[in-house]
Amino acid sequence: MAATRPDAAGEEGTRRDFLYLLTGATAAVGAAALIWPLIDSMNPSADVLALGSIEVDLSSIDEGMRVTAKWRGKPVFIDHRTAKEIEAARAVDVATLRDPQADADRVQKPEWLVVIGICTHLGCVPLGQGSGDPRGQYGGWFCPCHGSVYDTSGRIRQGPAPLNLVVPPYQFTSDDVIQVG
Repeated sequence: MAATRPDAAGEEGTRRDFLYLLTGATAAVGAAALIWPLIDSMNPSADVLALGSIEVDLSSIDEGMRVTAKWRGKPVFIDHRTAKEIEAARAVDVATLRDPQADADRVQKPEWLVVIGICTHLGCVPLGQGSGDPRGQYGGWFCPCHGSVYDTSGRIRQGPAPLNLVVPPYQFTSDDVIQVG
């Protein structure tokens, strides 16, 4: 009869368990190493990330001027509003609006209005950015396709558009620079 140690079965089981764990861990690391390039290829490319945000220098925009920037393929209207335009936007009774929103909720600084320049009816680009463009009776923007009229805060006042012009995410990085996106 061969002599066996009493702890031989326990020691063998421990070795076997260790080998199973080591094999499983190696397989998991190998699978992750094979799958990672596939997952990483789904991240946006550098050119797409570059369009994710833009910076606009406001120092060259005089009071009363409007400029258009492009962000994610959409026009962004930036309006350096006059005191008269700010007062007109604040004087509106919000309860009378189709999409009720106070002017203070749409701007970070009263003199600067930043909105996406796409009509909320059918996606047209409203007129009103140029000095000779029609701005409608409320002094904002006018969409000639179906007659939507926006006020100096980009709120829908007349026509078929259901919503105000959208305010994109933006922040002032300094007194004269905003970052959209």
